[in-house]
Amino acid sequence: MKFLLKSCNKSLVLCLVSFFSLKTMSAEKPMVLSTASMWNDMCEIISGSLVQCDFIVPIGSDPHLYEPTPADLIKVNKADIILINGLTFEGWLSKLIDNSGTKARIIQITKGIKPIESTIYHNATDPHAWMDVENAIIYSENIYKALSDLDPLHREEFHFNFQLYKKDLQDLHNYVLNVVASIPLEKRVLITSHDGFRYFGNKYGLVLEPLQGTSTEADVQTATLLRINQLIKDKKIPAIFIESTINPKLIEQIQKENHILIGGKLYADSLGDSTSMSNTYIGMIRHNIDVIGSALRKEFNSSEADQKENNSFIYFWITGFYIFCFYSLYYINRKR
Repeated sequence: MKFLLKSCNKSLVLCLVSFFSLKTMSAEKPMVLSTASMWNDMCEIISGSLVQCDFIVPIGSDPHLYEPTPADLIKVNKADIILINGLTFEGWLSKLIDNSGTKARIIQITKGIKPIESTIYHNATDPHAWMDVENAIIYSENIYKALSDLDPLHREEFHFNFQLYKKDLQDLHNYVLNVVASIPLEKRVLITSHDGFRYFGNKYGLVLEPLQGTSTEADVQTATLLRINQLIKDKKIPAIFIESTINPKLIEQIQKENHILIGGKLYADSLGDSTSMSNTYIGMIRHNIDVIGSALRKEFNSSEADQKENNSFIYFWITGFYIFCFYSLYYINRKR
């Protein structure tokens, strides 16, 4: 009996030691904070769970208009390194860092990328460089180097994971090229809410026609709306696109005025949520090009859009009729 108790006590001690050792190991993992979900995903893949990864701007939020919270101050303060895009993307970040008291190293992961310069504003650049998949390889290489500097003991693991991920990105780049090649040349026009697809369009051969500039803070000009309406008519563009982080009201207005289709939802400034196929960077780009390809290969067909609108109208009135009947019967029964 004594032997049994001794064995149990020994096992209990070993379990407790193992538990607290694991807890300590977990607590000692370096903390890598990303400003946005796209490079947080890259960091998770390359780090292989050897570091803690987190990000600031929540899924589905607009990074251009983001307002940091007290919880963000805590995240920034605890971080060992912060991965940023730069190129005027995180206008709110400097104040957040100053107020947090963090000692984290700031790593700009667009280093080595040639930015698209604004033709209107001096020293202004388009920040959406990740939308070009070949640029995403540069992002991921910069992340790999930052992780290796942070945790040199695991440099080989980071390098191995980076090489695998690089191959996946090269395959994705070729996939996008093939889908674009399947779209008729005259239909390769991408009308979106804001100018978040310029790198994507330049690399893959799509003409960009956004309603807003690179920042969603900009107002939509009347002249822009008139020009896009005319472009749709002249080129018989079959579809336009909404974006996951931007109010679709203006796109829906253009769709109704021109009796065309909304081709689908695109992702640029945020990944999709955990239930979406766009919840990784590769998934996001693959989803985008599949939606774009499917919509722009269609013939211009205003009657299809009209039919969808008519179906919605009929559904609205049928629903209203059933509600009316239900409440009428309810009040008749009450009076009885």
